[in-house]
Amino acid sequence: MLVAAMNPCPCGYYNHPSIPCTCASGQVNKYLSRVSGPLLDRIDIQIEVIPVPFKELADKRAGEPSAVIRERVIKARKIQEERFKDYDEIHCNAQMTPKLMKEFCQIRPEGMTLLKNVMNKLGLSARAYDRILKVARTIADLEGSPTIENNHLAEAINYRSLDRDSWGR
Repeated sequence: MLVAAMNPCPCGYYNHPSIPCTCASGQVNKYLSRVSGPLLDRIDIQIEVIPVPFKELADKRAGEPSAVIRERVIKARKIQEERFKDYDEIHCNAQMTPKLMKEFCQIRPEGMTLLKNVMNKLGLSARAYDRILKVARTIADLEGSPTIENNHLAEAINYRSLDRDSWGR
């Protein structure tokens, strides 16, 4: 598993909600090009994280407890273990082969239209297509859904933030 972080630009404020970026556009593009597109394409979940405002940090409302999240993840992993029990060396959705994806990552026609439009608009690769489907399958497992619904697919697409034309341009 790889977890990585990077600043969006040399000054660190590109796309910041309240502090303007002081970098020239050429600087931002040059900075972001230090990480190759093929490398980014291999990262399943890409999320742009913006600073959390103080008001939200100081909010007294309780979030979802880690124990509840942990139980949901354990259940999803059990679903995947059961799904792949007849396949050697396959233990989770990320390890699915294209053949297994055809079996376990079926989406409805409207979902296929959504994915087709996103693929064309963003110019995504075949690798990105596979990654989106595997992440959508995992999101469905986390919800205990036997099928990939359109909301699972849309969420998985949203996790490809570095593929967006607006990021870093």
